Amino acid sequence: MRNRSKITKGPGSRAAGIAVAYKLIEAAQSRWRAVNAPHLVALVRAGAKFENGKLLERTDEPATEEARKEAA
Repeated sequence: MRNRSKITKGPGSRAAGIAVAYKLIEAAQSRWRAVNAPHLVALVRAGAKFENGKLLERTDEPATEEARKEAA
């Protein structure tokens, strides 16, 4: 459907766009909460996998075919 009204589609001006962004960020900050387990952040950054909140144990198998051949 084509917009046939005279109303501006975007924020209108740069100042209005910045004001809208500021208000959205301000509203989001009121709902932010702290990380429940800050000690697990390093594990997540390192690529650890979790399932249903439990840390999955990694197997020590080589990931690629070449690594498997070298290990044999």
